[in-house]
Amino acid sequence: MSTEHLKTIEQRLLWLSHWMIHHANHIRPKVDGIKVGGHQASSASMVSIMTALYFSVLKPEDRVAVKPHASPIFHAIQYLMGNQTREKMENFRGLGGVQSYPSRTKDIDDVDFSTGSVGLGVAITSFASLVQDYIAAKSWSGDKPLGRMIALVGDAELDEGNIYEALQEGWKNDLRNCWWIIDYNRQSLDGIVREGLFDRVEKIFDAFGWQVVRVKYGTLQRAAFAEPGGDKLRQWIDECSNQEYSALTFMGGAVWRKRLMDDLGDQGDVTALIDRRSDDELADLMENLGGNCTETMAEAFAAIDNDKPTCFLAYTIKGWGTPIAGHKDNHGGLMNKTQMAEWQKHMGVAEGEEWEPFATVPDVGALKAFLNQVPFFAKGTRRFSDDKLAVPAIELASDRDISTQMAFGKVLDDLSKGDSKLAERIVTTSPDVTGTTNLGPWVNRRKLFARKALADAFIEHRIPSTAKWDFAPEGQHIELGIAEMNLFLLLGAAGLSHSLFGERLIPIGTVYDPFVCRGLDALNYACYQDARFMIVGTPSGVTLSPEGGAHQSIGTPLIGMSQDGLAAFEPAFADELAVIMEWAFDYLQRDGEGDPDERTWLRDETGGSVYLRLSTNPIEQPGKRADDAFRQGAIDGGYWLRKPGPNCEVVIAYQGVVAPEAIKAAGELAGNRRDVGVLAVTSADRLNAGWTAAQRARSRGHAAARSHIEQLLGDLPGHCKLITVIDGHPATLAWLGGVAGHQTIPLGVEHFGQTGTIGDLYQHFGIDAASIIEKVNGLTPGRRV
Repeated sequence: MSTEHLKTIEQRLLWLSHWMIHHANHIRPKVDGIKVGGHQASSASMVSIMTALYFSVLKPEDRVAVKPHASPIFHAIQYLMGNQTREKMENFRGLGGVQSYPSRTKDIDDVDFSTGSVGLGVAITSFASLVQDYIAAKSWSGDKPLGRMIALVGDAELDEGNIYEALQEGWKNDLRNCWWIIDYNRQSLDGIVREGLFDRVEKIFDAFGWQVVRVKYGTLQRAAFAEPGGDKLRQWIDECSNQEYSALTFMGGAVWRKRLMDDLGDQGDVTALIDRRSDDELADLMENLGGNCTETMAEAFAAIDNDKPTCFLAYTIKGWGTPIAGHKDNHGGLMNKTQMAEWQKHMGVAEGEEWEPFATVPDVGALKAFLNQVPFFAKGTRRFSDDKLAVPAIELASDRDISTQMAFGKVLDDLSKGDSKLAERIVTTSPDVTGTTNLGPWVNRRKLFARKALADAFIEHRIPSTAKWDFAPEGQHIELGIAEMNLFLLLGAAGLSHSLFGERLIPIGTVYDPFVCRGLDALNYACYQDARFMIVGTPSGVTLSPEGGAHQSIGTPLIGMSQDGLAAFEPAFADELAVIMEWAFDYLQRDGEGDPDERTWLRDETGGSVYLRLSTNPIEQPGKRADDAFRQGAIDGGYWLRKPGPNCEVVIAYQGVVAPEAIKAAGELAGNRRDVGVLAVTSADRLNAGWTAAQRARSRGHAAARSHIEQLLGDLPGHCKLITVIDGHPATLAWLGGVAGHQTIPLGVEHFGQTGTIGDLYQHFGIDAASIIEKVNGLTPGRRV
């Protein structure tokens, strides 16, 4: 390690990151007239930490989640290494430019984990480590070096509850190879971090088996402490409040001197220690906290010689090295043009060389030679891929009465009995609802995962139980506690395994459908990274009648429609589910195939994750169906269960478990209504996405673009009425009337449910057959019989 080179790199990164932000806010032409932003102070406090980390300790197999507000430092690192362009740096926070926060999908440089929603980038590293251990335990994984999963953490992020949920889950799963490096600058957006906070946080880390490393003093401070009187200076620093230290930093060397002399003067040795330093030297000393010293941080990282989870508490100055250091408003503050001009002179950057990566470097050749040997960058981009897995045919016997949740369990049970490569790579997980979401048979056959085998006392004592919870390294189910944020973070990490670790997994998670909302931030986060997984929300809706309103989902179909990167389905019948799951296992593995703006009206689609909204209500099945129109319709989002005639007066369109009510209503209406049609919607999301994509395509000159729903409804006469029905929010299907201009009445659930029978609640919310008929009678008179 070359301390001189690290210091040079640190100063280069500090300048490039701050110039990029300044350029975006003060030089680039303003279009919207608003501040672009960029977090100069939050970047400055991280620059020494990131310099030491990336250029002295990281290996290619390591993965890093960068603190969102340190994004400019990350991009400056990539720019220095030739992995980012000047054009995109100049367009920071502009369309097509460097993103505000590191993004796997929007940035061109080597982002391991997207960050942005605070806390999530921290927690996902612990689940990525768990996924790495899961892969390493399998016979098919090969012999790969284990990397450290590292999070760069803002101290204010420690207010996020999901971090502590992840700590608990990590302890239960014997977490290792995980570092969290806390930028302890003691300032947040709205103020100063409370005194003594980390004393309490440290106890939490210790309770969950982490080793905690405090990095408080830099080399200048440690050298000063060794001088006569240094012990008194150290004691003063330790006792100074966070607010006072920040304020004194902002005011500078002369004020530091006065305050220190007021508190420590006339004490001989310590007074001499202070007097030996100029104002600038004294300021450098007092701001030389451990996290602002590359040499100290590199030493702290190098000292860790075990795989225990480790928390580094790195004391820093927010805005370190800049004119806005320490000011309590500097979170969103920016250097003005005058400050930047003065700081540019201080940094020694000549006019016209602001974007030059190696400006101010006295020996460019020596520095480039050093950079060429940095281990982390030595192998180039660290994105992997893995071959697609063949998907076996999935079929279900046409049981006369079965729920979609039971059918889901049968699909996985059938896969568990086989020896397909796909089944080998499936990993299931659930937040303490494994048995009640029908994962039990899969788990009994494929076991639960643990790095070390754990005995089941019930089996040992021959106590009868349907659950054979056998924990072993070859297990393929990861059981979680009741924390849906952890579920989606684990799915996100496992859904990136092909890219992070070069081994493809097929992650499947189950959750009670209403509690999708509890993990919604992490679900969105996983999709934003283009993680690939299947999430099964079950049971759903007021059909879960005895459980009451707290367990009955209403808005989740709208979540499925609105969430980018997630194809949402709600099949009614087991054969629909079989078709959809077979398609989904392939869809999870697609990579970059086609234009996402044209999905579903053209079948050359990009892949993504899949959401299945299922039910516990057993319903009569329609018998064996294997025609191509049915199969493709189920995938594309809908098909005619009862095709309308040429003079159709009414179409009943349903999604999900209310199918029997729609079918019954159509049968009774057919006696005095002409050519009644029944539209089985398996995915309002897919239908709607295809419709909007086709409209967009036509506006761009593709006159022939016609979506699946337009083809389905295109031949209906103009006077035909649509009744839509779903055990969920009626807006899910209400838009169907806009496709071809048919008058529509949407039925569904808009208010919290309650306990009761299914029939009681269907009637109460107006989604039973009688209510459908009532709405039809209000729309059309029908014929007299």
